[in-house]
Amino acid sequence: MKAGFCMLLWTTHVTGQHLPLLAGIKAAGYDGIEVPVFEGEPEHFAWLRGRLADEGLAATAVGIMPDAAHNPISPDAAERKAGQAHLGWLIDCAEALGAEVLCGPFHQPLGQFSGRGPTQEELDRLVAAHQAMADRAPGLTLAIEPLNRFECYVLTTNAQAAAHVARVARPNFGYLYDTFHSNIEESDPTGSIGETIGAIAHVHISENHRGAPGSGHIDHAAAIRAARDAGYDGWFTVEAFGQALPDLAAATRVWRPLFGSEDEVVRAGARVIRAGWAS
Repeated sequence: MKAGFCMLLWTTHVTGQHLPLLAGIKAAGYDGIEVPVFEGEPEHFAWLRGRLADEGLAATAVGIMPDAAHNPISPDAAERKAGQAHLGWLIDCAEALGAEVLCGPFHQPLGQFSGRGPTQEELDRLVAAHQAMADRAPGLTLAIEPLNRFECYVLTTNAQAAAHVARVARPNFGYLYDTFHSNIEESDPTGSIGETIGAIAHVHISENHRGAPGSGHIDHAAAIRAARDAGYDGWFTVEAFGQALPDLAAATRVWRPLFGSEDEVVRAGARVIRAGWAS
């Protein structure tokens, strides 16, 4: 098991100004950080890889589909081509970073809806896009993230994500189990872990209000135990959001302060992960 912390609490692009944060994350008991891949070139992420090595930290990466012009499921061939190019760019940056996992909702643009559920044609296009993505980087674990119904429409449940993983049928392709989204969409959030464990490639520990783990009502310990008991031994990465970045706060609907300080979130997340695993 490895404990990680997502840098989206502070930034969508980790640069030199964020390096002082790494020592505190390491001291809190984390094995690595999750690096947003929202901008930049592979050379930047190769540079960051060296800085993480200096701190004794490993990395995972998180990426999204940025807008409607980059859409792997679009009926428009140009939008699909741009979406596939973006997926390739995510791979190149994650590999330059030395990431062990590339995760995120790279299945559709965020907040874009068709007014219905996904069509078979959209799902078929997504399978083809993700097969090409997985084949491009056989040594990198990919973990697609289902989001709740208020953020997307293509993959909203763990069962849907697991079914998609089965169709992609690549050994390096799985899905990301997220406690926040599961709390909204699953009738039995913890039970869905055992039902889909063969497809889980990454786990996010995120509170029901997006603040410090352990300060809300999600039973993170039960989720961690269920994953451990089912044989999962990968990353448990804390994902929390604050108000430091107005655009990201708006995207994640963070309208009020959720914690006293970022240090509080870092320490709380480490405690929740370590205690849940030990229990």
